[in-house]
Amino acid sequence: MFKTILFPIDQSRASQDAAEKVAEIVKFCDSKLIILSVQSDAENTPENSTPDNQAIDQLLQNAKIAFSDWGIAAEITKQEGRPAFCICDYADEINADLIVMGCRGVGLTEEGAAESVSNRVINLAPCPVMVIP
Repeated sequence: MFKTILFPIDQSRASQDAAEKVAEIVKFCDSKLIILSVQSDAENTPENSTPDNQAIDQLLQNAKIAFSDWGIAAEITKQEGRPAFCICDYADEINADLIVMGCRGVGLTEEGAAESVSNRVINLAPCPVMVIP
């Protein structure tokens, strides 16, 4: 069904909450799991608002260990750029069959939803996207 699943993560609670559902899907489909973290471009984000490389490396290692504890071997990778575009480009590059990501629920207004990374990924992705609330 889904041979390759891409799980983009950040330091949000939404990513942590989505991990358990991702594990269920990966096990059910016997999929390959790739965990991606994207560090935003420095020019597009306010100073001190993005984690440094060491924090991203630690985030990815912790995620890999958590999935290992569930009996899932995961690959990890990181990119730098605009998150939605990096996620979609990388999904296309690896021929992902599914992107599973958490949703922060950025605002209840149409304007807030349009600016969310998950909404942009839904509109740009080369494959199905599952957003975990």
